[in-house]
Amino acid sequence: MDQGETPTTVARSPAYWSALGCYIGLILLVIAWMSWLSPPPPALITPLLLVFGLPLLLGLRGVLHRRRYTLQWTGMLVLAYGIHGMVAAAGEPPGRWLGLAEIALAAGYFTAGMISLRAGKRAIKAAKAQR
Repeated sequence: MDQGETPTTVARSPAYWSALGCYIGLILLVIAWMSWLSPPPPALITPLLLVFGLPLLLGLRGVLHRRRYTLQWTGMLVLAYGIHGMVAAAGEPPGRWLGLAEIALAAGYFTAGMISLRAGKRAIKAAKAQR
């Protein structure tokens, strides 16, 4: 197994680093969007930050530690952010560009995460076959 690939963690591959960058970028985008780029009414800022930011923050530790299971469930989680981005991209111009950025980051994380998981799965199967 190469570069730290184990049954519970993925390797430090370019796909993993791309996924990590997209995930952190998505967290920063959501926080910036809800805080100052296109904030909702003041009474809704905190609840929307919790609804949109907390799920991403819950997965951050596992993504940083390259945990295979966390990459799997956060990959499904970011699909919801992709849908939110599609809805926002169909709206008015401030939200339109933010929605397109959210779609790009969510799709980037999903794609890079799945590539990283798939490569790891192949490496683990090859290592088991050699035993």
